[in-house]
Amino acid sequence: MAQSTNIHAIVTAVIQEQDVDMAIRALEQIHAPVTHLSSAGGFLGRRNATLLIGLLDGEEEKVLKALQSACRQRVEYLAIPLEGSPLPMPTPVPVTVGGATVFTIPVDRFEEF
Repeated sequence: MAQSTNIHAIVTAVIQEQDVDMAIRALEQIHAPVTHLSSAGGFLGRRNATLLIGLLDGEEEKVLKALQSACRQRVEYLAIPLEGSPLPMPTPVPVTVGGATVFTIPVDRFEEF
């Protein structure tokens, strides 16, 4: 028999791999159903995680606050060679990484069996 739950949307959050454990714990504390998918991408090609979070009625703000508290932006330095330089000396350039990229997708039908 199918279990009835009022999931009306799916929040898809792409976060850095180092934030995934804290994000899942924060979501579990508010009883948000979450599925973790390993992924990679972005312009740095780094490992990250995609979380699929079932959004229950009236829970959107709780889920967003949980993700916001767990997913931090960081400044990392990338070594990029200077164009036109006679020596191939890479120059460290600060790049902001991390945080979360969040999409909310409506769910027309949800069944669990």
